[in-house]
Amino acid sequence: MPADAETADPEPTDAEIAEAETADAEPAEAEPADAEATSAQVDESAADEADTVTASVVGASGFAGGELLRLLVGHPNFELVEATSRSYAGRSVGSKHPPLRGSELRFTESGDLESVDVLFAATPHGVSMGRIDEFFEVADTVVDLSADFRLDTETQYDEWYDGHDAPEYLERAEYALPEINRENLPGADLVASGGCNATATILGLYPLFEHGILEGEERIVVDVKVGSSEGGAGGGEASSHAERSGVVRPYAPTGHRHEAEIEQFLGTSVAFTCHAVDMVRGASATSHVFPSEPVSTGDLWQAYRGCYEDEPFVRMAAGGSGVYRYPEPKAVAGTNHAEVGFELDPSNKRVVVFSAIDNVMKGSAGQAVHAANVALGFEETAGLEFAGLHPVGAP
Repeated sequence: MPADAETADPEPTDAEIAEAETADAEPAEAEPADAEATSAQVDESAADEADTVTASVVGASGFAGGELLRLLVGHPNFELVEATSRSYAGRSVGSKHPPLRGSELRFTESGDLESVDVLFAATPHGVSMGRIDEFFEVADTVVDLSADFRLDTETQYDEWYDGHDAPEYLERAEYALPEINRENLPGADLVASGGCNATATILGLYPLFEHGILEGEERIVVDVKVGSSEGGAGGGEASSHAERSGVVRPYAPTGHRHEAEIEQFLGTSVAFTCHAVDMVRGASATSHVFPSEPVSTGDLWQAYRGCYEDEPFVRMAAGGSGVYRYPEPKAVAGTNHAEVGFELDPSNKRVVVFSAIDNVMKGSAGQAVHAANVALGFEETAGLEFAGLHPVGAP
């Protein structure tokens, strides 16, 4: 994808990347203006009607559920018909989620679900696996935002979680990281949206593996700093303002469950640590990698541009000019964008990789909608075009 002009490194030389030439197309013979406009309106109306599917959100009162509602309400291809919440049934969705004030949609109980084309589940871990048969009774496609279907095997769930109640569905599920797993998503009926810390880490490291800079035996150390919204709307005492404000608190020095996703997807182990910091939205991953062979800045640019230059939701930020020289969550708050960058440390034979996302969007609801777009054959960027704000306060 094209890099952000304010944060990108200088453009590559002509020797690095050749410019593509495009030929001017011959203009088509124009219809009369009125006929052309009428025809376009009819075609557009028919396409909209044909490409609209119904959707529901189970667990819609949490942070991720609220973002799903916001995205689906403004999405050209989804008709949002149901939003469930055990705690807020009967209330308007705007009473819980201020951006939706004015909406006529109300929370309903989740016990009697409406039949829809697509069901988004924004429930805590363990809920979807227990209700997955019920979900498929009312929906053709299920997009799950929890960890219930991200891993491949029951053995992994025994190791990293507390087992699995519906292991027969694990092989059926497709992991939702469209930049890397796009080819497996079209037609998928069970989509498992990736975890926020795993998403930030994988997007940062993947090009190094894809282009042979890392082979899987190297030492990799990852430090992720996350905002309080990662703890959910009911985050508990540690997420209260009095306890969270001003902290840089290690909360998972070792053994974070998202390690399982990273290792499964990249095929290698990582030393992974998480810190809770004083921000609301965001996950910022700093990865220290030690390639076994010498690597140049040109090699790194080739790897990252080769993977991401055409991606609509990845922006490069690798030591260019301006204030935001490297990825940081503030620059992507509220968006489905990820920012990725790097710095070479030749004296220590080290590459430092930076990646930043909004954990509620790219790390959850936005990624789920992106994956649903791909699975259903919609325009990938539909409903996700917002590019962020600047200046903006703390994310």
